[in-house]
Amino acid sequence: MIITLTTDFGYTDSFVGIMKGVIYGINPHATIVDLTHGVPAQDVLAAALILRHSVQYFSRPAVHVGVVDPGVGGARKPIVIEAGGDFFIGPDNGLWSLALAGREIGRSVHLSQDDFHLKPTSTTFHGRDIFAPVSAHLALGVPADAFGETLSSFVRIDLPAVRKQPNELIGEIIYIDGFGNLFTNIEAADLTGKHTLEVRLGATTISGLSSNYAAVASGACTALVNSWGLLEIAVNHGDAQRQTGAALGDRVYVKVSA
Repeated sequence: MIITLTTDFGYTDSFVGIMKGVIYGINPHATIVDLTHGVPAQDVLAAALILRHSVQYFSRPAVHVGVVDPGVGGARKPIVIEAGGDFFIGPDNGLWSLALAGREIGRSVHLSQDDFHLKPTSTTFHGRDIFAPVSAHLALGVPADAFGETLSSFVRIDLPAVRKQPNELIGEIIYIDGFGNLFTNIEAADLTGKHTLEVRLGATTISGLSSNYAAVASGACTALVNSWGLLEIAVNHGDAQRQTGAALGDRVYVKVSA
């Protein structure tokens, strides 16, 4: 069974390698896939977006581990959620809420059964001491309810709402990828049946939507619907974040007509 890992640990430190060592120590035949360890530090929404648009591409059943955990050691619970044939492990901070939208939830379990934890259990590295060993045991076939008591709910987060006016959509930048492309919360469905007149971000105005990056000249800004189905502002052969000076949360205005 595949185990995927998604964290904000990066590769400067040994945290990712240690988690893998724990998994292999319990389940030597595990197949581990590094989805990403480049989530911006402590950015739960960015992780939730990445997971929403990634986990569907793995064969089922799979075990997905997410560790973006600014509340580690605090009141938040370590959990596993069984949904749609897969298992989703991580802190109960909304990390999995977008990826689970539309899936039938089987059960949510608080990882309170410390027989499956490494000892001593650190209050600052649950990725090593709780999430990694639980994922290894799940991949070996241990049922989810063996890890603790069933929960009635788990934390959910939502994307910021798009403000919809008769001739304008007002969204915001919610994610910036490694190329500096600016992802907004305006979805393709928000633009269906509408004629886009212009997209405006700060002092940057873009006329119409492009079908791909190369549809504009090198160095020019463009707006398009990206592979996540979101309105994106990009620069062909460039970095839209650097060129526009944009930041997460900046407003994006789209003038439209039916």
